Amino acid sequence: MPVSMSVEQMVEEKARQAKAVAPIVANMPTDIKNRALINIAEAIVDRREYILSRNSEDIEQARKNKLSEALIDRLLLNEARIEAMSESLRQVAALPDPVGEIIEGWKRPNGLVIQKVRVPLGVIGIIYEARPNVTVDSAALCLKAGNCVVLKGGSEALQSNIALTNVIKQAISEAGIPQEAVQLLDTPERAAAQHLMRLNQYIDVLIPRGGAGLIRYVMENATVPVIETGVGNCHVYVDASADLNMAEEIVFNAKCQRPSVCNAAETLLVHKEIASEFLPRVAKRLIEAGVEIRGCQETLRILPQDKKVIPATDEDWDTEYLDLILAVKVVSSLDEAIEHINRHGTKHTEAIVTRDLKSAQRFCAEVDAAAVFVNASTRFTDGFEFGLGAEIGISTQKLHARGPMGLRELTTYKYVIYGDGQVRK
Repeated sequence: MPVSMSVEQMVEEKARQAKAVAPIVANMPTDIKNRALINIAEAIVDRREYILSRNSEDIEQARKNKLSEALIDRLLLNEARIEAMSESLRQVAALPDPVGEIIEGWKRPNGLVIQKVRVPLGVIGIIYEARPNVTVDSAALCLKAGNCVVLKGGSEALQSNIALTNVIKQAISEAGIPQEAVQLLDTPERAAAQHLMRLNQYIDVLIPRGGAGLIRYVMENATVPVIETGVGNCHVYVDASADLNMAEEIVFNAKCQRPSVCNAAETLLVHKEIASEFLPRVAKRLIEAGVEIRGCQETLRILPQDKKVIPATDEDWDTEYLDLILAVKVVSSLDEAIEHINRHGTKHTEAIVTRDLKSAQRFCAEVDAAAVFVNASTRFTDGFEFGLGAEIGISTQKLHARGPMGLRELTTYKYVIYGDGQVRK
């Protein structure tokens, strides 16, 4: 950024550049977009030493700033995560291009042929925290769906994001896509995000990815249209008829496999009929893995209190911990479980473990969430696991997009009408 340019001017200039090339990107042939994604996939592996070196600077600074281990885990890149990003890019390249798809069409009595055609959104602004893989996922999905993107990552991942964006820009340029299609607001200043939220003349839609505080701030302050994503106060309900071996595996995986992400379970609900048998066995395994249990009164009656089993407060039922902490409540019925989830959940992901088909059907029908699982871990709410390739986030709202947002969710549509000289009378 030139010395004479303010943060606001820098943001506006990068958004303007993205807007200027948006018509070019919107009409890029599929093969060029796919070539660009393969180039990125190859480049991040070839230049992994450069990327990991810059990431290590962020990790070192994070430890100096005493950030939590959960946040550092989200920030960390390693060989395995680089390979996973590369594979995700290849999967997106292999997916059908949604742009130009005729969603539906019909012919009117007057001879007009009307088609509803899928088109790019335009320029997408993405504000996110910590996880540098979001930089790659966002660029890949936006480009494949014919969009330009303006990225504002968290200050804690600044060096990682700069490195990744440099690699991305060179890779797409070599494929024939303008470098201006991918912009990074490479400053730690919060004013950059604040200004981006109000650039209606350049930004078509804004997607925040991060914790509840970030998403709430964007929703309350943006003038650009926002797709709400991400906060995951997810529940696993173990029904009276559950296979307890299955339930134990699902609960453990949902909480412990990667506790720092939005689809990790934060609350366990257990039917009273099996609580005395199930809670001691699952608690033992969770506690051995370092999980702190915050239980209701009945949970505390069943489990002996110690430093790893403490009373839950009212706040715990509404908390997304993103850590090795699990709120536990014994419920009297399926009705109580559903009522608790709909009151305290964030409409992200909910799961039931049961052998009763009617209970499963009721749970799926009555729980208000973007994804509802029967006899499976909440950790599967993920674009990669759904076969969508990378995802831009998990939408918890109901308009335009819901759940994992893949390529189609990054498009809109327009009507194309073919006539033969018709005029309206």
